[in-house]
Amino acid sequence: MLTLERHRIILEVLAQHEIAKIQDFVDATSSSESTIRRDLSQLEEEGKLKRVHGGASLLIQKKDELSYSEKSTKNHEEKEQIARYAASLVQDGDCIYLDAGTTTNKMINYIEARDVTVVTNGITLLENLLERNIETYLVGGFIKNKTRALIGRGALDGLRTYRFDKCFLGVNGIHPDYGFTTPDPEEAMVKALALNLSQNRYVLADESKFHEVTFAKIADVDKAIVITNNIDHELLIDFSDKTNIKKVNA
Repeated sequence: MLTLERHRIILEVLAQHEIAKIQDFVDATSSSESTIRRDLSQLEEEGKLKRVHGGASLLIQKKDELSYSEKSTKNHEEKEQIARYAASLVQDGDCIYLDAGTTTNKMINYIEARDVTVVTNGITLLENLLERNIETYLVGGFIKNKTRALIGRGALDGLRTYRFDKCFLGVNGIHPDYGFTTPDPEEAMVKALALNLSQNRYVLADESKFHEVTFAKIADVDKAIVITNNIDHELLIDFSDKTNIKKVNA
């Protein structure tokens, strides 16, 4: 069977089921597993699908976004692992930026360094920060209802007055070609500025974010170290020469 024909069948399978295992493609095309793996890699490079552990799923450029409360119920254990490791990177006297998000919020509970100063655009982080007696600055701007993040001109103007030892960001998608992405262009601008103002840059992301693409680009993947859970090595091969990925275990 010709390559183009296999690719057509693979995409038809995904159109019907949205996600499928390698064996499903093997059966549908009467091809070897190694051939299917090569096909999936090529189709992913072309932006037509997303490889997942043991198979592939449709790649959809998402503009919709889950609310903060919806995000907080997903991948709880993985976020705890990532947050614990990220907090260990904070040193005494650091001035850090914490992005609005569920994983950055969990991170606060594990910060043991002293005399830390936090700047954030996350409304939901404030209670946690105040309970820990961490010196905190909140940027201005428009409050985005879904994510409880401050965005817009006020947030950007507020951020420009600071410089950070480290920043810790959440993203919705990480792709080797399309970079770090998030559904909202205004939120993307705030995240991008925080990266540019920081000496050390970290993106906190569980395995569900890899090979995802959403509407607005934040930066290329080489602009930050990605902290993630202990995911399948095969899913990270495409990133090996483009960015630094730190996998953490429970």
